[in-house]
Amino acid sequence: MMSAVLNATDVRKDWGHFIDTVVRVRPQFVKRNRDRFAAVSIEHLRFLLSGYCFKMEYQQEDDGTFTGTLDVFDIAANAPTVEELKRELAKEAVEYANEYMEEFQLYFNAPNRKHHAPYVLNVLIQDDLEGVVGLLDA
Repeated sequence: MMSAVLNATDVRKDWGHFIDTVVRVRPQFVKRNRDRFAAVSIEHLRFLLSGYCFKMEYQQEDDGTFTGTLDVFDIAANAPTVEELKRELAKEAVEYANEYMEEFQLYFNAPNRKHHAPYVLNVLIQDDLEGVVGLLDA
């Protein structure tokens, strides 16, 4: 049971205070009719999602390049070096995360993709590609 659930009408009346509280103090829960949702700052969300990282598996090919995959998303890439492979996989992860959000209802309701949601959010809240690369633990 959610305690301290705010009424949406009250939130609208003092929107600025609501945002200040969410960003600087704590997450907030809001109810509008039957609908309930949580508002959380990016800083808090980063902490909550910090465990949702990727394990990169890779192998060196006969031509000297490296091919790798991520353990959660069904993506693969190939690059001349391991560092470049990480960047390529990070780019692919961003592309997949954007696609997931574009078709959220479809992906979230698919049994084999539902568990991707926290990873998708963690990818999307990174400030840049280097942040996504940092989620890869080779």
